[in-house]
Amino acid sequence: MSVPIPLILASKSRPRRDVLYSAGICPTIRVSHVDEPAALETAAQAAGVTVDELTVDQRVMILAEAKAQAVHRAYRDVAATAAAATGERVIAYPLRAPEVQAEDAAASAVTAGSEEPGRQGQGEGRDGSGQSGQSATETAAAPIDYSKDRIATTRDFSGVDMPTVTEPISNVVALQPGLTRSSIGPLIVGCDSMFLMDGECYGKPHSPEVARERLRRMRGASGELWTGHCVIDFASGRVARGASHAVVKFGDYSDKDIERYIATGEPLEVAGSFTLEGFGGAFIDGVEGDPHGIIGISLPLLRKLVKGLGVDWTDLWNVQRGEIAPESADAAGIAAAGKDNLPPIENVHQPGDGWVDCACGRKHWGTNGASGILLARRDPATGRVTHVVMQHRASWSAEGGTWGIPGGATADGESPIEGALRESYEEANITPEDIEVVGSYREDHGPWAYTTVFAFEKPGHRVDPRPNDDESKEISWIPVDQVPSLRLLTAMKTDWPRFAARLDELARAADCQ
Repeated sequence: MSVPIPLILASKSRPRRDVLYSAGICPTIRVSHVDEPAALETAAQAAGVTVDELTVDQRVMILAEAKAQAVHRAYRDVAATAAAATGERVIAYPLRAPEVQAEDAAASAVTAGSEEPGRQGQGEGRDGSGQSGQSATETAAAPIDYSKDRIATTRDFSGVDMPTVTEPISNVVALQPGLTRSSIGPLIVGCDSMFLMDGECYGKPHSPEVARERLRRMRGASGELWTGHCVIDFASGRVARGASHAVVKFGDYSDKDIERYIATGEPLEVAGSFTLEGFGGAFIDGVEGDPHGIIGISLPLLRKLVKGLGVDWTDLWNVQRGEIAPESADAAGIAAAGKDNLPPIENVHQPGDGWVDCACGRKHWGTNGASGILLARRDPATGRVTHVVMQHRASWSAEGGTWGIPGGATADGESPIEGALRESYEEANITPEDIEVVGSYREDHGPWAYTTVFAFEKPGHRVDPRPNDDESKEISWIPVDQVPSLRLLTAMKTDWPRFAARLDELARAADCQ
């Protein structure tokens, strides 16, 4: 089978992504943050009518396209910033360093000669993170257990003279697969649902009072659930649109049932105040039409829309039959954090998420590797670097509680620079249109690599970093001279001296241009 075409879902709806996942597609999630009332008002004004005069199918199509277009614009910003990258990419190969190869050989000999078969090391490190705190030479005599049920930490290569290769970053942009070189895809899917009953459109009730009134009206009655779909091919900009609908017949449930259903919280944030796949499913007596559309995304309609864009449905499959539920797999990967430090249940698994058993003897996050943005602020008068954006990592993450840079796993279909730009916005609100990429540093371990992308705020632009998800305790501009005093992620502690020097060089080079 060829490489799957990535699909981006412009929604955080778990039912929608679960429908896709069960059908063999693990989507990348990018929330659109569309102001729905404003989108409807704008469209109504353009058509010369009021919002109340818009039909239900018009409304769901307006909102579906608004969401897809918002995410399309966000990805265009990522691609444009990546394509405009300047400077050099330095690639470091720590595992090729003679001292590291000698240490690994010694560690292998110790393990092979161990008197305790199956015992690979000393368990939890002194700092409780899985990192021993010893030098690379010391760990050779007592290798740490990095089996699949343990948190990974980056190996400390402090003091190692790593072989490096330097090349123009423009070569990477021109030659690496990614958004800027895609001939088809990724496909961006926007959806929106509304319920029509007795001529009235029902969106999300948001409050128990509204949900209660609606559920009483719906009891023993029937209505229509409409779901608009908009698919955009990022590579070509082509758009396909369509709406599904189904008639839903409700049972004769009691007032007590209504109160208990409202108490679950489920009906408050779903169109029509009910679900087919959740607590509300028992109160639905029948469905005429497309049942997937009631859940929020119609597989038959979506298949027809992507076919209209020249994509076979099976080209989107990126999940193997019988594959373990992604959230369970992710949680298992960090089980050593303890039950009180597991990731929030609403966290989303995305293409590229997963642990890699690395040649360096550790486990790393990102089946396609990982990357992050080291964003610097310069003094307008002197041009010197004064601050960098740092992320205080959530306690449930690997090496939780430490400080590093915002970033994460590279998704399918994107380059490391594009992945860093996407992740840094999702985690830290670093807006790609406000920064310029001026270089990168890739630490290559063979089966896995991490790319640090160096960037400055554009002249006249300011980035307002803040946590956009649960992966951070805080995101802050940190004075460069205070960074070493933070409790840094192992890799950042190792790399910070050379990163600080690189930023100074890049700032001087920018002044000479």
